[in-house]
Amino acid sequence: MIPTMLVQLMGGNDNDKAKVVQTLLFVTGIKTLLQTLFGTRLPTIMGGSYAYVVPILSIIRDPSLVQIADGHTRFLQTMRAIQGSLIVSSSIQIILGYSQLWAICSRFFSPLGMVPVIALVGLGLFERGFPVVGKCVEIGLPMLILFVALSQYLKHVHVRHVPVLERFSMLMCIALVWVYAHILTASGAYKHTALVTQINCRTDLANLISSSQWISIPYPLQWGAPTFSADHAFGMMAAVLVSLIETTGAFQAAARLASATPPPAYVLSRGIGWQGIGTLLDGLFGTGTGSTVSVENVGLLGSTRVGSRRVIQISAGFMIFFSMLGKFGALFASIPFTIFAAIYCVMFGIVAAVGLSFMQFTNMNSMRNLFIIGVSLFLGLSIPEYFSRYSTSSRQGPAHTKAGWFNDYINTIFSSPPTVALFVSVLLDNTLDVRDAARDRGMPWWARFRTFRGDSRNEEFYTLPFNLNRFFPPS
Repeated sequence: MIPTMLVQLMGGNDNDKAKVVQTLLFVTGIKTLLQTLFGTRLPTIMGGSYAYVVPILSIIRDPSLVQIADGHTRFLQTMRAIQGSLIVSSSIQIILGYSQLWAICSRFFSPLGMVPVIALVGLGLFERGFPVVGKCVEIGLPMLILFVALSQYLKHVHVRHVPVLERFSMLMCIALVWVYAHILTASGAYKHTALVTQINCRTDLANLISSSQWISIPYPLQWGAPTFSADHAFGMMAAVLVSLIETTGAFQAAARLASATPPPAYVLSRGIGWQGIGTLLDGLFGTGTGSTVSVENVGLLGSTRVGSRRVIQISAGFMIFFSMLGKFGALFASIPFTIFAAIYCVMFGIVAAVGLSFMQFTNMNSMRNLFIIGVSLFLGLSIPEYFSRYSTSSRQGPAHTKAGWFNDYINTIFSSPPTVALFVSVLLDNTLDVRDAARDRGMPWWARFRTFRGDSRNEEFYTLPFNLNRFFPPS
């Protein structure tokens, strides 16, 4: 969806969009392998991030790029500008991660402070759920009902002692509803409907299959040499910080759903460093966006109850393989986004519930805790909603000074629910009656997981492969 949203605005055609989709899938596979092997080693997919949309739109609207008459030339120049800003801004995550600065920052996090952050990693994406399902309700609603029925009500159905429906319900539902949507499209059900309905319902509007090559391998600098601008780079740094915070919450949720211990500060910081490497790869290859943990795939851990990093690594191999076979990747891109929006209603909800589950380690009879969680959740939803409505009505964010990089900073940071929740919850949690509140905050439970050697299970979950811990000893 990110290439579909941005490539046309950049002046690209269907062939350009197909190539960007292919590149994004290829780099996602590489980033996922790196993260699961050398990063946190949690079973997480490192995908594209919507946090980068605001600064990318700012680059697209740059007057020096808008005035380019030829669409394809404008696309190439815009992509190079995005690449340059991603390459420069990725240094933020790399420095914070490998210097262990983020590990130091994470010591101010408590279970209480993480409740609104993790919850809003899921709840903050509500606009991609049922509001999108409602755009093609005849496809989205059956998908939602069928997925819940197979994955929850019929999950105890076994075939040769294998819980087939629990493990593969999502694949089965997508295949069935995709065929159903194609039948509706082929029968002419959407011939005379509105354009918005056709975009969300039809299976033949992607135009990617005919535009894609059979075999094409993405490579670094395929769009040309990146261009660098301080204004663009500073604006992109805000998105890097936002994706860092969202990824932190997603890592905590993934650890809980995979039955691992909460990632120690050292491991969390290591994962952020590898996320920075992933954003650097995004800039080198030209994916059109930066990196973050895929929230829907974190929710999938809870739905399928499969928390194996080996499964994620195999799926990353499939991503790389299918990205090189352009026609196959384009075929999957023909699935109406409404089908995925129906799945998001479940997946994002599971992630939000994981965040709320951290309340069991805190004292919820404490008025202090109720105040912090309530205010953090409310402002985490309310402030980004204000920024979203303002941007929709006036086509510019609430911050619209002459300094473009400053506008991107403010508009990006305060458009992210988990980021706002982190600022509010951590600030209140570490300043409000903190001296006598350690037990109420859940710190006695949290403390033994804060260091790598604090719990014997940490070594099982987070030790580097190939005996690399000899050269990179844990802190």
